[in-house]
Amino acid sequence: MNGAGTWGSQRALAEHFDVVAPDRRGFPPGPDVDRVDFEDEARWLEQFLEPPGGDSQRATHVVGHSYGGLVALLAAARRPELVRSLTVVEPPAFAVARGLDGVDAFEARLAELWERGPRRPEPFLREFLRLIGSSVPPGRFTPEFLQGARTLMVERLPGEAEIPLATLAAAPFPLLAVSGGHEPAFEAVCDVLAERAGAERAILPGRRHSVQRLGEPFNQLLTAFVLRAEGA
Repeated sequence: MNGAGTWGSQRALAEHFDVVAPDRRGFPPGPDVDRVDFEDEARWLEQFLEPPGGDSQRATHVVGHSYGGLVALLAAARRPELVRSLTVVEPPAFAVARGLDGVDAFEARLAELWERGPRRPEPFLREFLRLIGSSVPPGRFTPEFLQGARTLMVERLPGEAEIPLATLAAAPFPLLAVSGGHEPAFEAVCDVLAERAGAERAILPGRRHSVQRLGEPFNQLLTAFVLRAEGA
């Protein structure tokens, strides 16, 4: 989904914060793309990181979900001086947690889907949603969903990302890793971010992979974390 669809439950935060929900390339209303690479996406994200100082008193608190969380980790590690805090929700950074409970098997199922799964967007998306534990809506998908599926199909596999844990651990901003308590692979990734990158850790069950769709419980967690980062 695009930014508005992913972060719709966070609109209420605009009462207190400037909420910017960019549409990653390939998602509506933009055009289709031929390839998505998390390293290129991390460089693209830098345009939204507002440098501190000058006439502006604003600071950038980055929040990323799923593949966007992977992108956010890489972007923040590249430009830590532009980030006041970083929150990631179930990022598929499987390379940091290989060998831990459920990670290798889950990553293998993802690779199988990308390499030998359906080549049409609708059945591919249905299989993907089942795999990550999201609900599969009945009926036909909207054109916007199908465009998102086409973009999903050309993403570089997230397990290929090398997350600089030591860089993140030494960064001047705090890190929060949030999971939904439903899939051991995502729990393992978030646990490693806590153990090796110094992340605060939270588990919010109820919406599985899309934890932010809980609305108020997630918003309260995020707000408290951001305010602590501002105070620091």
